[in-house]
Amino acid sequence: MPHRYVASGPTLPAAPSPISQAVVAGTHCYVSGQLAVDADGVFRPGTAREEAERAFCNVFAAVEAAGFGRHEIVYVDVAFVDLGDVPAVNALWAELFAEDRRPARTIYQAAALPYGGRVKVQAIAVREA
Repeated sequence: MPHRYVASGPTLPAAPSPISQAVVAGTHCYVSGQLAVDADGVFRPGTAREEAERAFCNVFAAVEAAGFGRHEIVYVDVAFVDLGDVPAVNALWAELFAEDRRPARTIYQAAALPYGGRVKVQAIAVREA
């Protein structure tokens, strides 16, 4: 089965660089790193929680544009400029994902993110049988 490359979707902002927002390979969907970019493709700085909310909206939009459900997200990678922001994003995480459906996650500190962002989120979803 050929890979399917998702560049846009009805609720997914256009990528600010020449990338695919998501790539579907078989039963897997790989979502590129998402920032706090609004529907018009404009970066909207804010608190770590605000930026993470927007980034997760974009991740969910990419997953849905690829034909997957947000409940099929199995792994999330979150980059922070300041690890002091982790508790605020953990609170959001608990709201976004049901306790029995929380994806595995890696967090790390980045020296800098595009547009001066505080948080970047990327994900992997796997189609359920």
